Amino acid sequence: MDMQIKTKIDPITLEVVTEGLIAIVREMRANVVRTSYSAAVYELDDFSCALFSIDAELVAQYNDLPSHIIPMPWGVRCVMEDLGGDLAPGDVILFNDSYRGGTHLNDVTVLVPMFVDGELFMFPGVRTHWADVGGMSPGSYSGTAQSIFQEGVRIPPLKLYDRGKLNKGVLDLVLCNMRIPSERLGDLNSQIGACRIAEGRLRKMIEKYGKDTVKACINLNLDRAERRMRDQISALPDGDYVYEDYLEYYDEGVLDPVLMKLKLSIRGDEIVADFAGSNPQVPGPVNSSLAVAGAGVFVALKATLDPGGAVNGGSFRPISFTAPEASIVDVKPDAPAGAHAEVRKRSLSVMLGALSQVALKHVSGDLCGTSFPNNMGGYHSADRRNYVYLEVPAGGNGGFAEHDGSSAFVNVDHGNVRSIETVENLEATIPFLVERCELRRDSGGEGASRGGLGMHRELRLLDTEAEYSVLSDRAVIPPFGMSRAHASHQVRASIMRGSDERPLATPGKTTGLKLREGDIVIMESAGGGGYGDPLTRDPEKVRADVEGGYVSRERASERYGVVFSGDGRVDQSATTARRAEIAAARLKWTVRGDESDPYEGRRGRHRMLSLSQKQARTLGADQGTLVELHGRNPAPLRAWVKLVDDGDESIPLDEFGRKVLGIRPGDEVELRVLAMPHVPAGLSNPANKDRSNALHA
Repeated sequence: MDMQIKTKIDPITLEVVTEGLIAIVREMRANVVRTSYSAAVYELDDFSCALFSIDAELVAQYNDLPSHIIPMPWGVRCVMEDLGGDLAPGDVILFNDSYRGGTHLNDVTVLVPMFVDGELFMFPGVRTHWADVGGMSPGSYSGTAQSIFQEGVRIPPLKLYDRGKLNKGVLDLVLCNMRIPSERLGDLNSQIGACRIAEGRLRKMIEKYGKDTVKACINLNLDRAERRMRDQISALPDGDYVYEDYLEYYDEGVLDPVLMKLKLSIRGDEIVADFAGSNPQVPGPVNSSLAVAGAGVFVALKATLDPGGAVNGGSFRPISFTAPEASIVDVKPDAPAGAHAEVRKRSLSVMLGALSQVALKHVSGDLCGTSFPNNMGGYHSADRRNYVYLEVPAGGNGGFAEHDGSSAFVNVDHGNVRSIETVENLEATIPFLVERCELRRDSGGEGASRGGLGMHRELRLLDTEAEYSVLSDRAVIPPFGMSRAHASHQVRASIMRGSDERPLATPGKTTGLKLREGDIVIMESAGGGGYGDPLTRDPEKVRADVEGGYVSRERASERYGVVFSGDGRVDQSATTARRAEIAAARLKWTVRGDESDPYEGRRGRHRMLSLSQKQARTLGADQGTLVELHGRNPAPLRAWVKLVDDGDESIPLDEFGRKVLGIRPGDEVELRVLAMPHVPAGLSNPANKDRSNALHA
């Protein structure tokens, strides 16, 4: 870039061009909504539009999905690697490869290389969730996939149009491997049309200001976004901050949690997010790419430090990512990668845990932790056509310093995606009836600020048969609270057949489950984690929650220590006594250093905590019980109980675990059993002893 041109740009021109680029993206979005064929796009807004430089930097976006936008530059780089020497005017690039800058296979990307004066200038792009891309079940979501080949058609970067000429063979090959090809073709044409509109608007901008001026404005805008992010990072204390969490993988039907570890290194105005120690990839849908895991890190950082600033390639520059290859955060062929949203949300969770150690006032309790995608598909007898339907009941957001978390509201990484599809569109297009849709009482984590509630939603099948698939997480291991707040309720999915409610054989995950006429699909999304000690919550806020139906009286007494008189008012003296009783009952043990490997598992790795029989009895725990430890740092550490012979009454903990909690040997930690209703999982969970009534795919 000619520095003279760059320095001559006046502030007004810079702002007009910058906002003009954003306006182009807004027009792209409006076109996609108007012309797309699938409800996932025009009802749920599950798509994103953007402009990218030839250096694969995000130039402009507008209220698009961070889950799409942030990984897309990886995809643009892959396009340049594969096709950069052979791009020409009139080309249209198509890809969805999860291993190469994609997310999951359902997210299909169209890029149009735009040339000015014979030179490649920019890429308008659209990433859209296609409701089906083939695979082993309608909707292409599989909770039991063991290979990416079961998840749908994998499309590497290729030319759909070559110098303006359609490659019909490529189009036919793609559409022949997908259910409802006419709908997919409609969505594809919608994406191409939006990119063509952007190309036309960009040409008008260049005609008015000149190519060099537009390019200079783009670079200036990226540079100032970089400076703004660096300034925010510089305000944080240098150091290494660590956290760990889990995704729920089932090995032959038995829960085998996989570990995600993060070390956040802050040095001056730069951050390195290192996922070293995370679980090797597994043959189950709990893997994704570093592009996706990095998106969770960036979203948490941006929302915490600078929620009002621009999101573009400049704001990405101060952050770098490292991860072990062929791990759950850097997946390689041919492991499944359909759970990209769950991996991203877990990277957001570990980022919240690490950031809480340096920016507690700006973080929240853990979010609901899953996108909770539910797919129903089959043949619509009355309309004589096939259908595929996506339902994503939103969960709760974490409580934060100033307020309770919002309920049944999409998390920050989902942008402006709708919480649920409208009843009117659903019942008009698929043979299901919405029986109930309401907030899920007691599902938010208790705290000084309460976590947001999840959603309870029921759909009744009106046709003769259908298939149901779900690929969620947080169905066993709940979202965590912050600063001694409680965890929220987990995801729960089940089928009501007559008067018999049947849980899924593997909580939160199933593929192609056969439904019968009259079956009711019950979907309960997770709540958000609380923030702050629940015993410090204003009793009047608890009373209002009880009156509003958000919290039960039993939960108010058990977790908040609030007692009511006969007329429904807060009994102040009884509440004071009850809170003192709860505080006195909290169990603490001294920690001793123990550097032996604390992780066990088959293919997964999960932290085991050695407790004596006496300690376990005092805690009310058994072999395999999930517990959490609370130390000086705000976020808790999770582990599963491992019973050992009675001996040392201290708690063994390795250096990483002590660093998570911010403690040293000789310090005390509080232990809590995590109550897990409706969780027929492995790991010696008592609820797993009778699974005879569970539904299998």
